[in-house]
Amino acid sequence: MNANGGASNDRSDRDGRPSPIDVHVGSRIRLRRTLLGMSQEKLGDALGLTFQQVQKYERGVNRVGASRLFDISRVLDVPISFFFDDMPEGMNEMPMSGPRGRSNGLSEAQEPFGVGLDDHMTKRETLELVRAYYRITEPTVRKRMFDLIKSLAPADSFPTE
Repeated sequence: MNANGGASNDRSDRDGRPSPIDVHVGSRIRLRRTLLGMSQEKLGDALGLTFQQVQKYERGVNRVGASRLFDISRVLDVPISFFFDDMPEGMNEMPMSGPRGRSNGLSEAQEPFGVGLDDHMTKRETLELVRAYYRITEPTVRKRMFDLIKSLAPADSFPTE
């Protein structure tokens, strides 16, 4: 509860900054929405929200509750796990926040994923490329394009399996 008797802000208690996990989930919502070519307004309409509320979720300013995340996953046609995929290394080892594991925060130097992380997946160019790729209806052509693009990148850019 805040001083006015209302619900406390959804932000993390550390430094007034959003939780890195909330930011990650929000960026995955934005990624999927953009890949579908859906506006914030259209997503908001489908969820009964304003586009400003969708914006706050996407920036991680407001935490997405479980039932809301379920609704978002249905509208965006992805499993809930999609929003937690590709979490930056070290995020799983972070101390829990909340009453049982209040996080005192990490200094900038200790943050494993960095505030200024250059997330290529949210760049418009990347999103347009992915959209165009998935518009290729012929699976063999799409696979050949994938192989071509991979062959143009330095070999050390891809993780070994």
